[in-house]
Amino acid sequence: MESPAEISPVKSPRQIRIANAVFFFVSGFGYTTWASRIPSIQQSLHLNDAQLGAALFALPIGLMATMPVTSRLLATFSSSRIMLVGVVAFNLMLGLLGFTTLYWQFIIILLFFGSSRNLLNLSINTQSVGVQALYNKSIITTFHGIWSLAGLAGAALGYLMVYANVPTTWHLLSVSIALCIMAFASWPNTLHEKPAPREHKPIFLLPDKALLKFALICFSSMACENVMYDWSGIYMQKAVHTSKTTSTLSFVVFMITVTIGRFAGDTLVNRRSVKFVLQNSGILIVAGFAMAIAFPYAIPAIAGYALIGFGVSCMVPLVFSMAGKSKTMSGGSAIAAVSTVGYLGFLFVPPFVGFVAQAANLRWAFAVIAMLALVIVWMTGKIEEE
Repeated sequence: MESPAEISPVKSPRQIRIANAVFFFVSGFGYTTWASRIPSIQQSLHLNDAQLGAALFALPIGLMATMPVTSRLLATFSSSRIMLVGVVAFNLMLGLLGFTTLYWQFIIILLFFGSSRNLLNLSINTQSVGVQALYNKSIITTFHGIWSLAGLAGAALGYLMVYANVPTTWHLLSVSIALCIMAFASWPNTLHEKPAPREHKPIFLLPDKALLKFALICFSSMACENVMYDWSGIYMQKAVHTSKTTSTLSFVVFMITVTIGRFAGDTLVNRRSVKFVLQNSGILIVAGFAMAIAFPYAIPAIAGYALIGFGVSCMVPLVFSMAGKSKTMSGGSAIAAVSTVGYLGFLFVPPFVGFVAQAANLRWAFAVIAMLALVIVWMTGKIEEE
């Protein structure tokens, strides 16, 4: 536990909120910086799609393996402390990724990159709950909007770096240093509070029958979203035969539509309903993948990416909001159960794409992912709104 000397001087809620937002920005910017250079790293290491898919599998292994450790740390120390450790580890691994010259080095660093990402993301989300308690209105979703804006900025910078032929090594290293400086400057204003006592609960919660549809929607949506992070640029180069610059631009377009969708989602829900938004989001994802697969040319493929971005943007927070109203489990347990299944889709489906692409091709691999989007449409039709 932290001593009184370790508790920071009283800060205003606004200062604490801005400080936490900076850490969300660091997480989003750092992750899409890495994603924007995946094609470059694949090319420099001379990896085929199956080898890349196997390497990407190291990231979720590292993340899942450290979940119990991170949970224990957050129950022992303040989230601000873990955020600081997480941001240093995350950016260290981000910088080292550009220096890999051998396949085994790439896999090991990805393993630790996943672990550090888990440490950072769980701690900043825990911190955001404490920040939310300082306000009478909802402000927690804004943090996720900032993550998206940061992700867009990271993707845009990645596009410029590729266009200017800046080596991956110096791109990733310079970003990691800049993000560390931002985090260290903001950390004193974060919320330095002792962790609240918690009941002992299982590390992994599974949804009951009533929540199964939400879990399947979450799994499929998060799988589609992370496939775009990991494979959108490679698909453009290998299936659509575009330049590296155009493939990076397509990822930027995807991030733009994700960001716009997240800030517009509340308005759509207020005007129509959650079910309406979820169903049409699923349709947009299906249409986007179908367009990119059926018309493997730059403009229709990029248009398809835009539709996918709009489709995945609001899916997860809306599913969580509905799952939290479960009558069979407590709100927190229901959300934890659904998010556990959803996270599996986010982490484990993208590596699977590489194996399908190696056995057939990337268009077939994307077609398989489009089937998950159909699951979303099917499951949302079973939702009963109050």
